[in-house]
Amino acid sequence: MVLYKNMRIILFFIFGILITANAQNITIKGKAHASHIGKEIVLSDYSDYITFTKIIESADTIDKDGYFELKIQSAITKPVLINIDNLIGKIYIQPNFVYGIYFPSKDSLTNNQEGTESIVDITVYGKDSTELNALIVDFNTQYNNLFLNIKDGYLSPAKLNTMLDTFALKSNKRYQNIKNSYFKNYLDYSFANFFSSTSRNKTILYKQFIDRRPIQYLNYEYMQFFNSHFKGYLKAYASTKNGGSIYNSINAFADYQDLQKQFKNDVSIKNDTVRELLMLKGLIDFYYSPDLDKQQVQSVLEQLYRETKFAEHKKIATNMLQSIYQLQPGAKAPDFSATDNSGNSVNLSNYKGKHIYLNFFSSESDNSQKEMQKIVDLNKKFKDKITFISICLDDSIKTYKAYLKANPKQDWVILHQTKNSTAKQAYNIKTLSGFFFINPQLQLAQSPALMPSEGIEYKFNALFKQKKKNTITGVR
Repeated sequence: MVLYKNMRIILFFIFGILITANAQNITIKGKAHASHIGKEIVLSDYSDYITFTKIIESADTIDKDGYFELKIQSAITKPVLINIDNLIGKIYIQPNFVYGIYFPSKDSLTNNQEGTESIVDITVYGKDSTELNALIVDFNTQYNNLFLNIKDGYLSPAKLNTMLDTFALKSNKRYQNIKNSYFKNYLDYSFANFFSSTSRNKTILYKQFIDRRPIQYLNYEYMQFFNSHFKGYLKAYASTKNGGSIYNSINAFADYQDLQKQFKNDVSIKNDTVRELLMLKGLIDFYYSPDLDKQQVQSVLEQLYRETKFAEHKKIATNMLQSIYQLQPGAKAPDFSATDNSGNSVNLSNYKGKHIYLNFFSSESDNSQKEMQKIVDLNKKFKDKITFISICLDDSIKTYKAYLKANPKQDWVILHQTKNSTAKQAYNIKTLSGFFFINPQLQLAQSPALMPSEGIEYKFNALFKQKKKNTITGVR
């Protein structure tokens, strides 16, 4: 059976074709570089392009010959992400297709930072030059060629805009016979993003690419431009005369209706759908801002979720609120599995019954290592009351073990985020660090918790302060 499967895949790669599928909506058959044999390969995409909530769609273990197979159901054309360890690449998929791909090896020059995602170029096989991935590669090649022969190190915005205008005309001519509607839209919003980065007039860009057009919630390039165009919009509008009460609407009243009234003073946004999406996007940004009360922002988000008439806005609000609820103080601390120095799987739930100070770190990060050194003293002082657990985010097991060997004083529970570990995902870790304080009932007491350098020791001292015995006669 295995031999037959491999023969089919080999034939697929020999002919290098891209064919329409009948039984399965979308199938990706691939081969990975020999360095990835035995590893897990994961196919994922995003639930929405505002919160960028990632959804795992499929996974497979790369066999001894380097082959794998991934499947996904989709009614629309879209980009998907494929990753092995911290290497991640993107391809575009269309309904009812079978794709043949090659996943490359790790490049020691460009993919050498442990614990962070590194971009790789995935090869999509196929003879048809009008296939979407082939068209996108061709377009990006033409774009990159624009700058190959430029001798000057600096291009003025005016010169750059002139080059882009000329390139746009050439691209329209080059692809004039292409019927793929997604690719036409890809071209349109690629140029929108180019022009946005060259400081072209924002009002003109808004009228050309957003105003009086439907919002393309499920189109990556459109939403990339939308997010870039309106980056920091709510905060900027709140600093104007018309928007001066926005902070009050949130911090003082937590009133969604009042916030809507503030937004209607902005005459530049006439579309109610765009206006509400901007409010939603701004509230998500504000949740992570120190200028606003998180509980008040959450309350406004909940009101928007209940009152919105737009299904996509409800989905975006749901994704944001789920992220908040999952990790807010008082919520159940997400359980996870990670690997210890002997390769054994360890769960957070194993430590129920004591307070837990959980942190994530990377041996490649100087800031992470400084905080780890401070935990040495905290562990000495509180180890009878607190279980200290650290999760190493290094991609390499070797660097994780080397770190343990080089730091013998760090003698608490230090685990490794291997390919099968779930700690990083469970705690929504986007950077190389993160801190959480968990009570004996496995509830989040502080989320995020103070770092050692921020004074978490004061919290511990207050929590475990010994009560003085009452010495008054007759009183217990």
